[in-house]
Amino acid sequence: MPAKPKKNVDWTKRFNNPKPPRTVVLEKSFCGIKAGSRMYISSPKDIASYVADIPDGETRAIERMRDELAEKNGAVATCPVTTSIFLRIVSELSLEEMNSGKSKTDVVPFWRVVEPGSKIAGRLPCDDIIIKDFRSMESA
Repeated sequence: MPAKPKKNVDWTKRFNNPKPPRTVVLEKSFCGIKAGSRMYISSPKDIASYVADIPDGETRAIERMRDELAEKNGAVATCPVTTSIFLRIVSELSLEEMNSGKSKTDVVPFWRVVEPGSKIAGRLPCDDIIIKDFRSMESA
């Protein structure tokens, strides 16, 4: 797997030690979400659970994931900033686990949400080709 240079980050620690998920009422508008709205702030484990439940061969847009998590948690929206951060944590951890010998069937299938060419994909230590290959292997 071609690797891009990356910082030395403990993705397992970031996955296991986040703040708990919560719903907040926004005092000010934020990222297109109006003041007074209930916004859900997820966690890496919550994102991993959502992604792991996507059936083989299917994908979800990150916007759909945020909408479904918000609805499930009684909110109008899910925070787009933390969702992207947490999805990256899940993706990085899955890649580390595969580099350590785990099969792609034994990790969280981040490629079902991370779009090739997206900002999140661009920050991962793998090429878009890897994400495209994982997606095409599942849909075959």
